[in-house]
Amino acid sequence: MAVDPDKAVLNAFATHGPDGPFVMLNLLRFTPDGRRSYEEYSRRAAVFLSRYGGELLYAGDGATPLVAGEGQTWDAVLLVRYPSREAFNSMVTDPDYQQITALRTRALSEAVLQPTAPWASRLGPRPS
Repeated sequence: MAVDPDKAVLNAFATHGPDGPFVMLNLLRFTPDGRRSYEEYSRRAAVFLSRYGGELLYAGDGATPLVAGEGQTWDAVLLVRYPSREAFNSMVTDPDYQQITALRTRALSEAVLQPTAPWASRLGPRPS
């Protein structure tokens, strides 16, 4: 299973979809010794998140799921806010960032990167 997006997917992501901030859901399954490598990647990636206006909103270990099919459990979940698709693409194509991606690739056996769009405007007014 792929753990990194390919160039065609990144290009389509950059050119199709709403402008503005979004949150990327990261579902991660580590290789047997992958957690340490991912922690090193995360420390180094923090510089790039900051440089491109990203923000780690949440990072946590997966717990026993209440509802999940076979193979749908995850070792870790992250939520990362980016100011725009352009900022995300600029980060992941930065040559200096590319130098650390091997740490992430080596750490993961499976991953999901799911961009999300906020519902706030679709849910209507909140009760007082």
